[in-house]
Amino acid sequence: MMPSDMIDWLLLPIDLSRSHDIGVHAMWHARLMTLGWAVLFPVGITIARFFKITPRQNWPHRLDNKLWWYAHLTLQYVAAAAMIVALAVLWQMPGRRGMMHLHAVIGWTVIALCCTQFVGGWLRGSKGGPTDPAPDGSLSGDHFNMTRRRRIFEYVHKSLGYLAIFLGTAAIVNGLWLVNAPHWMWFTLAAWWMCLLGAWIVLQRRGFAVDTYQAIWGPEPSFPGNQIEPIGWGARRPDARSGQQREKK
Repeated sequence: MMPSDMIDWLLLPIDLSRSHDIGVHAMWHARLMTLGWAVLFPVGITIARFFKITPRQNWPHRLDNKLWWYAHLTLQYVAAAAMIVALAVLWQMPGRRGMMHLHAVIGWTVIALCCTQFVGGWLRGSKGGPTDPAPDGSLSGDHFNMTRRRRIFEYVHKSLGYLAIFLGTAAIVNGLWLVNAPHWMWFTLAAWWMCLLGAWIVLQRRGFAVDTYQAIWGPEPSFPGNQIEPIGWGARRPDARSGQQREKK
């Protein structure tokens, strides 16, 4: 196949029996949602999962590296802003379809999950510990003490976050089919998702998924959070007694 033939094929819609005719409102809705749910949200989650301890941090002598936190928070808020604008654009689209077809059902479910994530984050409780003591000077805090409130937050936040990304990906794939997107869009997104998946596999195998608690406060065995199993699948933590890695399956 000649290069020009390949370019022509990439520009053809995935289903030759239909045209790729998309209005400006739907186009910008798709672009913004794809930016948020295919790029910004996944990258923010990747950073939060694998870069709580950076390669040159010299942990545990240097604790509570907030680089991951600021990156995660910034990317999630920017992604949420893109999502809100995408909804506003869609709302202005003339003759928009009813709100109960498959793409809309998945989309509204994802948006509900996203809102739950932000509300849960705002209600996660206090931090505490040596890096953020209470006003009375004590180390008490929901996170440091791993209170019931904090444990519920971590289970819900992590579980719903992964579910939202999965459904967001499904919504994007369904949207590509609805608008009969050209081949190059399918291949570009597929290549991006494969790169993300490959990065996750490599980083997970190399032990970058460090437990949040120990990333912040270290392996001191007397600390409350170090006396329970790490929360979340595949979360690793150095064992203070043996120097080995424990992993939450």
